Amino acid sequence: MNISIAILFAAFPALLVYLCYRFAAFRKIGTVLLCYIAGMIVGNIGVLPAGFAPVQSTMADMSVAIALPLLLFSLDVRKWFRVAGKGMLCMLLAVVSIVIVAFALQLWLRSSNPMAWQLSGLAIGVYTGGTPNLAAIKSALGIRNDTYILFHTYDTVLSLLYIFLMSSIARPFFVRYMRLRPFEAPATSGTDDVTDDEEESIDAYAGLFKPGILGRLGLAVLLSCAIVGVSAFIGGLLPPTAGTAVTILAITTLGIAASFIKPVRRIRKTFQAGMYVIYVFCFVVASMTRLDSLIHIDYAILGYVALSIFGSLFLHALFCRLAKIDADTFIITSVSAICSPPFVPVVAGALKNKAILISGLTTGIVGYAIGNYLGISVAYLFKNLPF
Repeated sequence: MNISIAILFAAFPALLVYLCYRFAAFRKIGTVLLCYIAGMIVGNIGVLPAGFAPVQSTMADMSVAIALPLLLFSLDVRKWFRVAGKGMLCMLLAVVSIVIVAFALQLWLRSSNPMAWQLSGLAIGVYTGGTPNLAAIKSALGIRNDTYILFHTYDTVLSLLYIFLMSSIARPFFVRYMRLRPFEAPATSGTDDVTDDEEESIDAYAGLFKPGILGRLGLAVLLSCAIVGVSAFIGGLLPPTAGTAVTILAITTLGIAASFIKPVRRIRKTFQAGMYVIYVFCFVVASMTRLDSLIHIDYAILGYVALSIFGSLFLHALFCRLAKIDADTFIITSVSAICSPPFVPVVAGALKNKAILISGLTTGIVGYAIGNYLGISVAYLFKNLPF
């Protein structure tokens, strides 16, 4: 019975991906949010057997581990250097901004909230990377499922508000009141380098089951599992308190290392496969929560998320003004950091500026690569501060 339900759990997000691909209304909601909604419904209507909880926990842990290498295989490190100028400087300033804000929140809350150091890890990871980093850091820091769901729920709601603002009034506001320079178009935009496989859009799932793609993708999944096995062995050599974090970091490192191997990097749809496994994670974790724990708003976590997003946004804008970075580069880099690459084309379209698309996508991928390192290491640093 448990095996059958586990298979259904692994297959169900495929239906949601199809619905988002087929219908604009579902696409506007987003696959991740749909997975959480569906998971919470399934987990709270009494259809799951009493002994299914250990299976859910195992699926949640394994899905994150297997997804990470798949997400990293398609990295082209040389592309980082092709946008190394303003885009990379702007991304660095975004990272510095969220670390500073998280540090200030840590000093403010640590005496009253013992989870403050864990929240800092989640905030730094997700606001430099994205959902995959949030999921990985959740596992690495041993964060409770209910805390994770609350953080991600509030993040989803506030991020929608953030995206609306960045797609509408952000450019005139930051040019006029924050004195950021208007964008100056380069001679060539470089957007021809962007392919469907490099985007986290739902349309990139088209053709995933073609025989020529599916066979190679199976090999990529096997390589991902091998990386997980080696990383788990390395983590098992250390005490349990550090083993999980080291395992996650080892998976990230080996995934990036594998991206240097051209045959691995050229396997198509590995990024989409990794995101699908993240959708499975979202569905499974949501099914483990109880809706009665979400009835009352946790103002501490809500406030932490709000201050992390908008506090780091305005600090980032100030830094970009001092560094003389233009408004469009600031906006698209902020979006790629705070909301991850899927929102980059949306905002670039709203700004009517496709020249910044490749910069936003590439800095977003950089965020995926560094988010785990930053979130985990800074969280433990904050935990062990003597003051």
